Amino acid sequence: MAKKYLILGGGGSFGIHTALYLLDNADHNGVIGIGRNPLRNEPFSLNIDQREGYSYYARHLTYEMDLLLELLDELRPEVIINFAAQGEGAVSWKHSWRYFETNSMALAKFSEHLESRDWLEHFIQIGTSEMYGSVEHAATEAEPIKPSSPYAASKVAFDMYLMSVNRFKGFPMTIVRPCNCYCPGQLLHRVIPKTILMGLTGQKLPLHGGGKAEKSYMHARDLGRALHLIAERGPRGEVFNAGPALPTSIREVVERCGAALGLGLDEIAEVTEDRLGQDSRYWLDSSAIKDATGWEPVIGWDEGLAEMVDWGRTYIDQIRGVDTGYTLRG
Repeated sequence: MAKKYLILGGGGSFGIHTALYLLDNADHNGVIGIGRNPLRNEPFSLNIDQREGYSYYARHLTYEMDLLLELLDELRPEVIINFAAQGEGAVSWKHSWRYFETNSMALAKFSEHLESRDWLEHFIQIGTSEMYGSVEHAATEAEPIKPSSPYAASKVAFDMYLMSVNRFKGFPMTIVRPCNCYCPGQLLHRVIPKTILMGLTGQKLPLHGGGKAEKSYMHARDLGRALHLIAERGPRGEVFNAGPALPTSIREVVERCGAALGLGLDEIAEVTEDRLGQDSRYWLDSSAIKDATGWEPVIGWDEGLAEMVDWGRTYIDQIRGVDTGYTLRG
């Protein structure tokens, strides 16, 4: 039976790629994006608002919750996928309370309102692998929680809240904790699109700590497929990691980006000091989601980075002057 999907945080690149995947692959009765701002321009929105079956609305989760709920009562989506969050662990040490305001308090308030909505069948929360902290082995969902930034701690808080309301009140939720993702349209403070931009414009990427930190990466289209499978087959009340079998050092990621552009590491990066609170390795065991749904990532580095280079070259005139820093907003 066709379902109506709503993606909260739908103006971000991962929400957009999830929507694109659902539009192309799901038996849907419409895909809706909701974000705090109007959609960005074409290099970042990928013209998703021109796709048949898609609609987008600007509503702020924290400051316009009454307007958001009024809209949802009109739209009546059966499945809500929540990407909405203050992100960026590296910069969350300043104004850290804002991360809890959105990632914990606003979402707890929102989900409590959702408990009374009979149209909701499934709430899928996008967690983070950062809540496991740095690990020496592939972390399962039972790994002890040890966040190393205010951002990660704020995400932990809402995950724990969802688990409790599912257990004691039957709230129909699933938590997916993905690894780092990349995709065309991703904002330029992220390492992969930033490296592509630097390579295309003859600049050098600051390689924090020499890029020795290891993280797991996958294309956002693989995440969209995981979320679709969870919506169709995934049991309620569970937590699932989602990522590749092995992590990759930031140095290797940058080298791969350079290779996709025909450049060497020394042509595209320069070593700088490490960042505060930088974890040495994020690494996920994703066997549970494979057992439950059959999912595993299928887009390799060569295919994914070729897409990134094509995107960068297509929109270079529009993105070359865009700020590559991160700006915190409420």
